[in-house]
Amino acid sequence: MKNILYKISALAFSFLILGSSTASAQAAADSGMSPATTLYILAGFVAFTAILVLYVSVVILRLLRFIVREEAAKQAGLAGEPVVEEESWWSKFVDKANDVVPIEEEETIMLDHNYDGIRELDNHLPPWWKWTFYLSIVFAVVYMVSYHVIGNMPLQIDEYNKEVAIAQEAALQRAANAPLANIDESNVEMATDPADLAKGKQVFMNSCAQCHKEQGEGGIGPNLTDDYWLHGGSISEVFVTIKNGVPEKGMISWEPVLSPTQMQNVASYIMTLRGTNPPNAKAPQGELYTPESVNVEEEVQPADSLQLSQVN
Repeated sequence: MKNILYKISALAFSFLILGSSTASAQAAADSGMSPATTLYILAGFVAFTAILVLYVSVVILRLLRFIVREEAAKQAGLAGEPVVEEESWWSKFVDKANDVVPIEEEETIMLDHNYDGIRELDNHLPPWWKWTFYLSIVFAVVYMVSYHVIGNMPLQIDEYNKEVAIAQEAALQRAANAPLANIDESNVEMATDPADLAKGKQVFMNSCAQCHKEQGEGGIGPNLTDDYWLHGGSISEVFVTIKNGVPEKGMISWEPVLSPTQMQNVASYIMTLRGTNPPNAKAPQGELYTPESVNVEEEVQPADSLQLSQVN
């Protein structure tokens, strides 16, 4: 009975969680979240509700069984008959799945081995273990035939090449749909419009700050605020680095992800980080870069002086 009370208490607690989950799901639906995020929250709510309903059913069945068993014991006591406990289907299933030998019959599987009074039983492998092993063999055969013989399932390298082809096609389509944005390293120029730099900062925060930190001080990637550069510090060289990436250092090519205009904007924003001297900056790496000539009229202000209210 105590076990049933524990389950009822857990059930009440689950209803509290369900109520809070309902409120959270409703708040998520009304908060303007993206459709994908709202879908995940609602799917989790539905799954939790289904589990809770199943749990409620199990608790109710166990409670009913307990009441019936108590009533049967009471009737048997009044009649002076012994109470016979019927083994549950779950206990029968567990015994069958484990091929358990009853304790009173263990002498039949006792071996002659004796280790300081510890005897050994000749138990068989449980049927569930053997069937799992057989299924793993069947799975391995099907996997090998599907992936390596018939070839109707793509290997990882094939999936990778397919995704690369899709990304390249998307990049070409994007370039075709935006002919005015056909910018490359041969004609890229420093963007000075605060709106373009704000867009570049947004791209930097979303895609670059994980490795270079939010102020460009460097983390996994190098420091972008000093005058030392691993792959050149001009606008065209920074653009090329973003476009092609540095695969051997873990930096991917951003060409399939960013448009030429986005790469120009983020490269321009990176140029504005030079000389900002953020705290905890990473030590210089690469070679000292000195611009051949600096046009005073085109000199760029540091990033901390830009009016980037569009981002904030």
